[in-house]
Amino acid sequence: MIADEVIEGILARDTEVNRLMSQPEIATDPRQMAELGREHMTLRSLVESITSYRDLVAERDDLKSMVDGEEDPEITEMAALELGEIEDRLPQIEEELRFKLLPRDPADSKNAIVEIRAGTGGDEASLFAGDLFRLYSRFADRNGWKLDVMNTSHGTQGGFKEIVFSVSGAEAFGTMKYESGVHRVQRVPATESSGRIHTSAATVAVLPEAEEVDVDIHANDIKIDVYRSSGPGGQSVNTTDSAVRITHLETGLVVTCQDEKSQHKNKDKAMRVLRSRLYDLELAKVEAVRSEARRSMVASGDRSAKIRTYNWPQGRVTDHRLEGDDKNHALEKVIDGDLIPVIRALKMAENSERMAARANG
Repeated sequence: MIADEVIEGILARDTEVNRLMSQPEIATDPRQMAELGREHMTLRSLVESITSYRDLVAERDDLKSMVDGEEDPEITEMAALELGEIEDRLPQIEEELRFKLLPRDPADSKNAIVEIRAGTGGDEASLFAGDLFRLYSRFADRNGWKLDVMNTSHGTQGGFKEIVFSVSGAEAFGTMKYESGVHRVQRVPATESSGRIHTSAATVAVLPEAEEVDVDIHANDIKIDVYRSSGPGGQSVNTTDSAVRITHLETGLVVTCQDEKSQHKNKDKAMRVLRSRLYDLELAKVEAVRSEARRSMVASGDRSAKIRTYNWPQGRVTDHRLEGDDKNHALEKVIDGDLIPVIRALKMAENSERMAARANG
């Protein structure tokens, strides 16, 4: 059974958040409203699950009373059958609610900024970075998300040396965060004439997209340079100073954007990326002070860790964070954007880690 005080505490907080959001002094404060709005969405889902759980428990108790006190054998038999069905369902419902009651990363509900960079492997690494971008484009389509390319640097033989894009939609960061890390590919490259299998890599960084209320960036915090775009891009390339480079003076972070023909649009996109990188730095500081027992290794966002291997000759994708039957998946399906089984397995593994950590104090 889930403790009544835990449930009552959530219901009380839901009432309090609704009260706060109706206060005039808070309703006019964008930062507080954004924070409360995200908490409200999380609490609504929890309250719905709690209501369903409590209704089922109440129905079970009523049926128990009928079985114990009913004199009509036929009604007793029917009540006993219904009671058995509920008692079979209740443990699963309770376990799902326990997962929802675990402390949740508030960034999960945010949109995501995804950065893919070719690693070791030369031209083949760039081609693989292009494959990963197509994979995520198809995955975004499957989830009904919007994908917006923010900056690209093309490879000499195709693909990308680097591509940065945003993913907008429900739980975009909470889902895409499992992709952070080193992705390795084993195959015969299109550039290889001898048929020899090569191993190449690309890194993926997934950041929660920060809103303006999350990070304050003042004009004197940054240096903005404009220059002419280079590479593929049509008639406007090398004819106007539309490309933008923004340097954050305190941290030294540099963001460039040149894919749009408009300097204004490039600046807006570059600011979105810079804001998200600064927000990610702050999250990293919080993560650094957590104990090892509480840190999840499934979704830690460690971009130096090899998380997945795409083996073309064997038609297999292996996720190195998983075990047993969840570890290997069909390459053709994953490359086509069917990441849902992989993400689901990673979420379950993370939940198990967190449940174990909580049980151990």
